[in-house]
Amino acid sequence: MTGTAISPNRPIHVGMPPLDMSGPPVSFFEFWPSWLFYAPIALQWCWLALRYRGAGLALLANPSFPDGGMAGESKLEIFDILDGKAKEATACWVPLTRTTAGETGAATDLETALCALRDNNIELPIVAKPDIGCRGVGVQPIRSVEDLTTYLTNFPAGASMVLQDMIEHEAEAGVFYIRLPGEPKGFIFSMTLKYFPHVIGDGVSTLKELICADMRAGVLQHIYLPRHTHRLDTVLPKGEPFRLAFAGSHSRGTIFRDGAAYITPQMEDAFDEVAKSIPEFYIGRFDIRFESMENLQQGEGFTLMEINGAGGEATHIWDRKTTLRQAYTTLFEQNRLLFEIGFRNRKRGFKPPSIWRLYDAFRREQNLFNRYPLTK
Repeated sequence: MTGTAISPNRPIHVGMPPLDMSGPPVSFFEFWPSWLFYAPIALQWCWLALRYRGAGLALLANPSFPDGGMAGESKLEIFDILDGKAKEATACWVPLTRTTAGETGAATDLETALCALRDNNIELPIVAKPDIGCRGVGVQPIRSVEDLTTYLTNFPAGASMVLQDMIEHEAEAGVFYIRLPGEPKGFIFSMTLKYFPHVIGDGVSTLKELICADMRAGVLQHIYLPRHTHRLDTVLPKGEPFRLAFAGSHSRGTIFRDGAAYITPQMEDAFDEVAKSIPEFYIGRFDIRFESMENLQQGEGFTLMEINGAGGEATHIWDRKTTLRQAYTTLFEQNRLLFEIGFRNRKRGFKPPSIWRLYDAFRREQNLFNRYPLTK
């Protein structure tokens, strides 16, 4: 099942602030082609490389991450260096590498996966995601052995994946953290609230009709319809919510809202403690699930799902009320701080890698993207 029908008695967006759907469903630039939106960012990078005398400085932002976590980084390598509070707060996971292609190899890998899950006390449902990947590519919920078998069969041979405990909290956020080397304390630069999109059954309309009629989903039907082809003619019972996206990624159709107003000193203290327990980590985004906004504001009740390094983005810019000027102002400041961190780390004795390593990592990452299973 690529979508999820939810009990009519269960509210959606549990633990989150009320979702404001006033105003336009999407911003005019929200789904521009990447090459167009990021063209000014590329120009700024050239300027920063000249100003700081080093095109590879951004790759020094987090010396313990592969290339600072800029592109093509391994989730497993990052998980392996976690310690203290960061390790305690991260959802349990196991690694798995696909051995040989096809159903025969998948059967062998299935047994390996089930043994690893059992040994680590992880039960289905779980989340399966590629070790190397971003923007929700290849992420799927695994609710049965059959789901896992299908995922393994469609996963490229030789590539690795993460099988992670599924945190059932509906509430999800991206918390972007920054600490300058030499400074005693960091801060939350951005917080994005992630709302999973739903349509509500009326007992008459098909799923396709509900998607097309929805103010926001209708605009993004090119994202949602291919994902639910086997359910499009289903008539949902009246009042039954149907979740359109599982992966908490904007490019996969999840709704992003600016959560800056909810940041508290207690939250900053909690994430500062988490970040400082990661060796040589200074900038990046924590993708989290949490119980309730009240608990999160107290710095409690959250679980880390992923840690993105220098290539992470302050994703609140994809709130449909963010202006283009505000979005670029945020990204320009983020990149300025990124180079400042790299500059300080170079002064501390770290040697920047060649910028061509970033190109190679990006190319390898893109090659894998085309071979991963469909995102759900």
